[in-house]
Parts: sequence; structure tokens; C-alpha cells
Amino acid sequence: MIKYLSIAALSLALSAPVFAEKEFEDHTSMMNHGDGHLMDMTGGMVMGQNTDTLPGGCDRISATKEITVHAGHKYAKKFPGRMYAFDVQEYQFEPCTKLTVHFVNDDNVRHQWMMHGLPKYLYPKGMFHLEVTGPGKVTGTLIFPPGDKTYLVHCDIAQHMEKGMKGQLKIGKGNGDLPSIPGVTAYVIQDDYTDEKLDDSLSGAVVEEFTEMKDKVVGNDSYFSGLTIIGLAIGLILAPLLARKFSGMSAGEVFVYLVGLVKQAVDIVVKVISWLVNLVKKR
Repeated sequence: MIKYLSIAALSLALSAPVFAEKEFEDHTSMMNHGDGHLMDMTGGMVMGQNTDTLPGGCDRISATKEITVHAGHKYAKKFPGRMYAFDVQEYQFEPCTKLTVHFVNDDNVRHQWMMHGLPKYLYPKGMFHLEVTGPGKVTGTLIFPPGDKTYLVHCDIAQHMEKGMKGQLKIGKGNGDLPSIPGVTAYVIQDDYTDEKLDDSLSGAVVEEFTEMKDKVVGNDSYFSGLTIIGLAIGLILAPLLARKFSGMSAGEVFVYLVGLVKQAVDIVVKVISWLVNLVKKR
């Protein structure tokens, strides 16, 4: 017994580092791969760094600024339906500003802060990109071009932007607002968490199905079968109101459940109606 306990304790001790969260890392010793591309082997990356070359049209650096951008799940709590977000969704600077960005990842996943649309003669990839895998910080610098323009800043990891991790950065007055920026502009596709649309579509579909069934069995002129279908339709439409009797189920789920029960009953009712109608017709 002691032998098995010792083996279990040893296995747990060896596996503990696998489950441990990664410690916060300040990525300050990255290798320079040229063209403003810096990275290390532990998940830190900077692309498009420019600390001294002025963009065309800038006679001088108009201002020197620093910001700290936090990225993480907790910043999305104020935006219903979002999973990730930056702590700030909108920035504004003068043209030709030299900006140093300290990007802090507060999650245990990979996040990015990317800015697209920069002039490629100065930024070869047309973008400025900061990336951190797991909790940590990375720092990069760029110089903004002249002119008034609004740039998208976002995380390019799959679905992170769609889940809320994006913002806009205006140089000068900007050239308008971008859509679907959390807390800043309206979403192009509004989130809808109600099940009313589901209930309506199911109600219509079931009523249509029962009507077709009635027409095939007894025709369109049957007064008795018409009342039956109307009664069934009303009962099905009101069924979601009884959802509170079904703990843990939504109105849509209750409706689907009731539809299944009613359809079984309808099979019997339709057969009885068909038999009665045929009986009357024979007489």
C-alpha cells in the first residue's frame, strides 16, 4: 500500500508544473531580426518597430507619448456577449507622434495589439504588431505618419477580435469611426439573446405542417378539422408561457418538447377525424 502511495505522490509532484500557471514575464531581451522585427523564444514579439525614422511629410516628431495597454478576459465583462477586450477601446494622437506602447497580457493565452494600414515604405508589413503569450509585457515604439486617419487596433488571434478585442486609434481628427468597436460604436450585427424569434419560427412551422396534414387527410372544407387545427395552433403558441414549469429549460426548448408530445397526439386525432369523415361520406 505504501509503495502505491509513494508512486502516486511522485507522479503528482512530477505533473504539478504542467498544471501551474505561467508566471508574469517582462520580455526585455528579444533578438532583433531586422526591419523592426524583434522576438524571443518565450512568446514575446514586436513587428514594425520604428524609433527614429520620420515618415514622409513629418518635419519633426510632434510629440513623444507612452501608453500601457492591457488585454484580457476581465476587460470584456462590461461588454455583454464579448469574451476578450482591451482596457481602452479608443486612442487619439497628433500626426507625427512618437508612441511607445507597453502591451500587457493579463490572460494565460496569446494576445496581440496590432495596428494596420501604415505606409509600407516605412513599415514593411504595413503594420505595427505587439504580441505576448501568457501573462507578460512587451514594449514597442512607432512614429505615426501625417494626416487625419482612423486606424483599427485589434488582436489577430482567431476569433479574438470578433469576441471583442479591438479598438480604434485616431491620428489627428481621424477620418470617421470604425463599426463595432465595443463601447464606442454600434455593432454591425446586434446580439440577440432572446428566444422569441425561435418560438415564432417554430410556431409558424408547426402550424403550417399541421395545416398541410389536415388538407391531405380531410380536405379544406372540413369545419371540425379546421377547429381542431386552430385549437392545436393556439395551444402550441401558448406553450412557451408554461416554460416556468420546466426547470432549466428555455421557452424554445419547452416549445420543442411540447411539439413532440402534441404531434404524437395529432397523429391519433387525425386518424380518428379521417375515419369519421369517411364514415359520414359513405352514408
